Amino acid sequence: MKIEIIANKRDLQGTGASRRLRRAGKVPGILYGGETAAQPIELDHNALFHSLKQEAFHASILSMNLDGQKQQVLLRDYQMHAFKPQVLHIDFQRVAADRKIHMRVPLHFVNADIAPGVKLQGGVVSHVLNELDISCLPADLPEFIEVDMKDVSVGHSVHVKDLKLPKGVETVLHRGENPVVATITVPRGTTEAELAVGEQAAAAAPAAAAAEPAKQPEKK
Repeated sequence: MKIEIIANKRDLQGTGASRRLRRAGKVPGILYGGETAAQPIELDHNALFHSLKQEAFHASILSMNLDGQKQQVLLRDYQMHAFKPQVLHIDFQRVAADRKIHMRVPLHFVNADIAPGVKLQGGVVSHVLNELDISCLPADLPEFIEVDMKDVSVGHSVHVKDLKLPKGVETVLHRGENPVVATITVPRGTTEAELAVGEQAAAAAPAAAAAEPAKQPEKK
């Protein structure tokens, strides 16, 4: 998804200047990084506020139109008012096509409803992580990373190293680290007998599916 944002250079800085910008419906910000000096910028508040509601805006390479010149940037930080729906300040970083970037991208969980731990054993999926630290070139940056729960049973978990990462994407982990992404646990109140029945059903399901004869096409 290509997202474009429009910004303008700003010359006046300081608390008073920023306050006047906000009263005029603008958001003060800064664009930094690369071999160019940091540039104070301003953006339209309403357009920016709605963009921040998009998940992709936080984990995508953005095209910034700055006074008619386009460049690729990343959203790095922003500050919101304590109780008003108002963006107070925003930071963007320039990116170079040949330099790896470090980002946090969202995780999308799929097939939880058909996981043996949920469908057959009555378990509940617990999301331990909702984002993942990755490193990649800008062109390889994914909008999200998929977590497939279809084979997970009660008491088992999906770890970071179990994930299928897109080409060119690496996880940012400390040596020997392999944190849990999601797990399926037994709800409180479930008896051992109920759990045993569920485990037997989960174990029998693959064998039953393999033994089922193939359906013959109906004759017209």
